[in-house]
Amino acid sequence: MRALKLREMLQTIEQEARLTASRTGRSSFAPQVMRAMKLVPRDAFVPLELHSQAFVNGPLPIGQGQTISQPYIVALMTDLLEPQLTQTILEIGTGSGYQAAILAQLVQQVYSLEIIPSLATQAAERLSRLDYHNIEIRTDDGHRGWPEHAPYDGIIVTAAATHLPQALLEQLKPGGRLVIPIGLPGITQELLLVEKNLQGDITTQDLLSVVFVPMTSDPPNIRDR
Repeated sequence: MRALKLREMLQTIEQEARLTASRTGRSSFAPQVMRAMKLVPRDAFVPLELHSQAFVNGPLPIGQGQTISQPYIVALMTDLLEPQLTQTILEIGTGSGYQAAILAQLVQQVYSLEIIPSLATQAAERLSRLDYHNIEIRTDDGHRGWPEHAPYDGIIVTAAATHLPQALLEQLKPGGRLVIPIGLPGITQELLLVEKNLQGDITTQDLLSVVFVPMTSDPPNIRDR
């Protein structure tokens, strides 16, 4: 049954890619991205009571008012980064750790920031248990990025920001890509692809209307909400 649900999830991702190609410019995703979507056990990243829905193409709650993104969006955002095995990627919004696990299959190192301490701890324990050893997680405000390991070949943001955080633009390597949803809760959000050329110039492209939980900021003494 699990194998059937996984196969249906992958087929749905492929269908969604074709349906949205006029907006995203991608009618299919790279084979290595689809392989990562197949290999990472999505059901290990959702609450036990939701295991039966783990492979449905939709977001699921993971606690603390946060969600795991729908499989198609995870695949799309990953593909937009055009990840390479030698790269270092910064993720903003660890959540359950699912997106980080997908990226870990495709790049050399993933650094991931999560603003909610309990989610960061749970994700780190889950990823360690599943033998992902090229992911480092820290509890912090994603608007500030993670300057110690910059610049990054790519940056992925899994919560909707109200604007492009300047720190993330500065920490993106020339030639790098940033994928981020922009917008306010309750209104249309747009998934943006931001590219920095080798001269450091920034271009942005609106790709798709999306719905994400908001990207939040907390004071230095971050507390669970």
